[in-house]
Amino acid sequence: MSLKQLVAAAGVLAVVALALLAVPATPVARAAAATPEWAANTTVIEACSCPMFCQCYFNTKPAGHSHTGGGAEHFCRANLAHKINKGHYGTTSLDGVKFWVSSDLGGDFSQGQMDWAVLTFDKAMTPAQREAVQAIVGNVFPVKWKSFKTAEGSVDTWKFDKDTAVATLDGGKSGEVRLKRFPGMTSDPIVIKNLTYWGVKRHDGFVLMPNEVEAYRVGPNAFEFKGTNGFMITWDMTSKDVAAPAAGK
Repeated sequence: MSLKQLVAAAGVLAVVALALLAVPATPVARAAAATPEWAANTTVIEACSCPMFCQCYFNTKPAGHSHTGGGAEHFCRANLAHKINKGHYGTTSLDGVKFWVSSDLGGDFSQGQMDWAVLTFDKAMTPAQREAVQAIVGNVFPVKWKSFKTAEGSVDTWKFDKDTAVATLDGGKSGEVRLKRFPGMTSDPIVIKNLTYWGVKRHDGFVLMPNEVEAYRVGPNAFEFKGTNGFMITWDMTSKDVAAPAAGK
């Protein structure tokens, strides 16, 4: 299955699976009963290691990357710098909240298993906002991860204009994404629409902007790529978009 097909097929089971990985241990019945109403309109500055445009949306595995020995390794290593334009989780305001997701989808995600992801909370976020974002992320990315961790950093640059987009984590020491618009037939952006983006139900299209650099510079999974896939997207999602577990489940 492609990433689009995989997310569509994942359904409630995958949401629950990621929630169990991402959220501190809590009795399931109590957690379900306590889940508040939420909504988030969010813009993402995103880049990955695949060539433009990321084939993961159409295939069962990421692009292959050649090695000196002649072999090819398949992976999709990405940085997703989020800013919630307007949102809430119960009574907790999420307006202006920024967070960062670094990940690798692995070599083959046809069975619904991704490799690893790190959710980095901006240092300015309150404990309540972190809990809210962690819960929402579990619905935006309804898949299974071999490893899912959280971290803290400073999303100190997050900006864009018609032609460029820049996001940095800890001044670029921990992560960096720099995008530049590819020229189209006119001065307007090149936009892909009607293509599924993870588990969200509404978005305004993939605004194509190849990266000048996209890097995650922390720990054993650090990586850096230049001239590969990049785009911006603004998605909109609410708790009403998430299927509720069946009674007794």
